[in-house]
Amino acid sequence: MSPAIELHDVDVQEFLSILDTCEGDVFLVTEEGDRLNLKSKLCQLIGLTKLIEGGKITNAHIECRNPEDETKLFRFNIFGSEAE
Repeated sequence: MSPAIELHDVDVQEFLSILDTCEGDVFLVTEEGDRLNLKSKLCQLIGLTKLIEGGKITNAHIECRNPEDETKLFRFNIFGSEAE
């Protein structure tokens, strides 16, 4: 499993669009140890709800099984959109 990516100031709609292009499993891991596979639309809904609790962002990070997916999400985190 790849090292974790911590997301900051995420545009949720763009983030979900990039998740749709990922080929491997992408997990949202909360500080409580919950692991949600964000390739599942249901887990996306639960994960985003979990991530934004009470109007503030909680601590969580992203783990990718595919290194190319990790690169996409890392670039998104830095540049704000998928760099081509």
